[in-house]
Amino acid sequence: MTNTEIIFMYQDYLKYQRQYSDSTIKSYTNDINNLIAFLNQEELGALLTVTNRTAKFYVSNLYNQYTPKSILRKISAVRSLYDFLMEEEMMEDNPFEFVVLPKLSPKLPKFIYPKEMIDFLDNIDVSDALGKRNKAIFELLYGCGLRAQEMIDLRLGDIDYVNRTVLVHGKGSKDRIVPVHDTAIGTLKNYIYKARPELAMKSQTATDIVFLNYRGDPISNRGVNKILDTELEHQASTLKISPHSFRHSFATHLINNGVDLRVVQELLGHESLSTTQIYTKVSKEKLKSEYLSTHPRAKRK
Repeated sequence: MTNTEIIFMYQDYLKYQRQYSDSTIKSYTNDINNLIAFLNQEELGALLTVTNRTAKFYVSNLYNQYTPKSILRKISAVRSLYDFLMEEEMMEDNPFEFVVLPKLSPKLPKFIYPKEMIDFLDNIDVSDALGKRNKAIFELLYGCGLRAQEMIDLRLGDIDYVNRTVLVHGKGSKDRIVPVHDTAIGTLKNYIYKARPELAMKSQTATDIVFLNYRGDPISNRGVNKILDTELEHQASTLKISPHSFRHSFATHLINNGVDLRVVQELLGHESLSTTQIYTKVSKEKLKSEYLSTHPRAKRK
């Protein structure tokens, strides 16, 4: 069977049995074609003749051309192909099963320094309804460490003004109660009582979702990203951040100020403590940076 025939067979498998999207199938096909081009260039035969030695040679070749992340993706695609060929009894084993792959260094979460955060929040124009909404959105994201989707899903009944808490509907249908500081509560009240009714009047459908767009409908993830980009543009800010940066900043600032890691875990709604521990790495990096920039004997001339 030729390489072309194998690819057609594999594409049908991905589409009809795995039900992958066209874009995913295209990506897998490109990665397999990359392997075929290598085999042709090095005169190492066809897909069905690849050995473990050839697979190792191919991976070493990728190291000279691609990032670790790209290498992992490409090998994942060809491993999947050979698993399929084994199921079809066209190969006895997967030549890529035991190849040594690069390890990805954990990417540190991007956070905003406290002064940058305060400046950003304090410079939001709250003279109109949308401004009041925007201020409430970012105060809540930072004040409670919410994911954007958790903020989007908030309903009016989830806010407890007396106890200053919000009921957050987290991942996997896991709810948690998160405290809200006075500034965020005040900003939230200002939006809900003075601005939200104005926005709600523009929609034909009533909703108890807290945050509405300019048409009076619930905002979307895309909408939150656009609101942030517009706000950064209005402030002529040089910050390169996403809505998730507010959650990262919330966790980093708490740990930098001595809050117990398990408390931060509960506030963030992390199932595993190991997920939260990445913020201790951020904190250590900050300490190292501060030390090197301030200690008289550590300063570079």
